[in-house]
Amino acid sequence: MIEPTYPFGHDNGDQVKSFSTGFKGMITARADHIHGCNRYYVQPPVEKDNKLVEGCWFDEPDLKTIKKVAKKDLEKPPIGTRKPRGGPHSSTK
Repeated sequence: MIEPTYPFGHDNGDQVKSFSTGFKGMITARADHIHGCNRYYVQPPVEKDNKLVEGCWFDEPDLKTIKKVAKKDLEKPPIGTRKPRGGPHSSTK
């Protein structure tokens, strides 16, 4: 496995803004590319009429952190203590 060339400058869950476009949202994914370019998928909030807005990928230098995510907010509860959230598993008998 190839180790990441550069450490990530942002974390999943961080609120960020693009310098070049003004696009704002939450980082929901990040990728390190073979030639050292860290990229982040930024998902904007849902619009007022509950319409989903498509997110975009941005290079790391184009993003400014607006709000850091607290690590405790990203921790998953232990298996067996999670509440079902719907989906096909909840409708099978």
